[in-house]
Amino acid sequence: MATTLAASALFPSANLINGSWSSEGDGTFNTVVDKYHGTELVRIPHGSEAQMEEAIAAAYASREVLRKMSAGERSAKLEALAALIAKNELELAQLIVQEGGKPIGYAKTEIARCITTVRTAAAEALRFGGEVTPLDFGAGVGKTAFTKRFPIGVIAAITPFNFPLNLVLHKVAPAMAVGCPVVLKPAPQAPLSSLVLGRFLEEIGWPKGAFSVLMASVPVSEKLVKDDRVAMLSFTGSDKVGWHLKNICGKKKLALELGGNASVIVDEGVDLTATAKSVAMGANLYAGQTCISTQRIYVVKSAFAEFRDLLVKEFNALKAGDPNDPAVTVGPIIDKTHFQRISTWVEEAVNGGAQVLAGGKPVDAGRNVYAATLLTGTKNSMKVSCAEVFGPVTIIEKVDDFAEAIACVNDSTYGLQAGVFTPSIAHMKMAHDELEVGGIIMNNVPGFRIDSMPYGGIKDSGLGREGVKYAMEEMSEPRLLVY
Repeated sequence: MATTLAASALFPSANLINGSWSSEGDGTFNTVVDKYHGTELVRIPHGSEAQMEEAIAAAYASREVLRKMSAGERSAKLEALAALIAKNELELAQLIVQEGGKPIGYAKTEIARCITTVRTAAAEALRFGGEVTPLDFGAGVGKTAFTKRFPIGVIAAITPFNFPLNLVLHKVAPAMAVGCPVVLKPAPQAPLSSLVLGRFLEEIGWPKGAFSVLMASVPVSEKLVKDDRVAMLSFTGSDKVGWHLKNICGKKKLALELGGNASVIVDEGVDLTATAKSVAMGANLYAGQTCISTQRIYVVKSAFAEFRDLLVKEFNALKAGDPNDPAVTVGPIIDKTHFQRISTWVEEAVNGGAQVLAGGKPVDAGRNVYAATLLTGTKNSMKVSCAEVFGPVTIIEKVDDFAEAIACVNDSTYGLQAGVFTPSIAHMKMAHDELEVGGIIMNNVPGFRIDSMPYGGIKDSGLGREGVKYAMEEMSEPRLLVY
């Protein structure tokens, strides 16, 4: 399968720069491999500084073309894009399995979400607008005022490997809907879906230069981030890189979707069997390589022992291995470096007194597959608790009551999403009032996300909100008219 897809006309081994595909660059290459088999899929050239300049200049020049495009035309282009994704959904899912190591069932879910994201943007393009501003009092008597929203300009988009198409579309689709050109630098581990997107945008007739996608070294990527012609940086990735980019990006607008060590609270009175199934999947789907994967679990003491035992059973039942197998939940870690880091963090926790309840070891070290791992007896200073594991590692700890569980969740530098399992309306209200996170998911895991909802975090988890309409607001600015 790797040879077939790598040779497919679905994507080129080149960068899309100002409407042209270039197989040349700075002389170095980014090699993309099948994450389970380790075979080479394709080598993509790293774009040169001159090519990045061309991409930025083309995007900047295309602003007027997009601004004059009607909302109806932008919406129609997005509908055409959604249709192309739907037409190629199986091959796209297989590509995501290969370049990202994502289990095939989850990859198919990602493509379904992509279609929803783009169609939502198509609908929002038709209804997105400003507001009437009340002025008819005091010095404003007799005056009328309203705002109209205008595209902010060039968007620099930098995206991660774990949702190699849908997280790209969470930047590109809203930009298309409001009329902003985009220069995209995708994740080096999984850039092929972004190249496919470039092909699709060509096919639907998106204006030349309004979308470029290129691999680039760190210095060349930082040129994109720093350039004054870029109006906004939209970055999804690690907190370390995100805050660095904030420091160097200058005066431009910024949206940062960063990491987390998402928590679940399990209150007394819930269906513990059903909750254990949900939490086990939420902690280990795609080997825990999502920023809202369940990493920390706090269970009130009356339910702790029963829930712990049920959860161990669910962890042990999860299948790890080949992501092409529909029964697999835990596929390979994205690369050897992260696989070794996860192993080291678990070893450090165990050496510090933590107890392994499930997993705690590789399943297939040669293919970077690590077992679904559940630890207890951890300390908050341990990396498996205080840092973002981004792997199939979860801690479970007992707390005296719901209030202590909230305090434990908040005892973190991160604040993205949290899941709260409780039958109590009072505890639901308490969680909403007191949890220091961007989103609280009731009776579900923190990994729940609908593509239209406002999504984002606080503290080290980022700035701003995604979700199509909310990203469109970030990518536009209101202009007031008074008469």
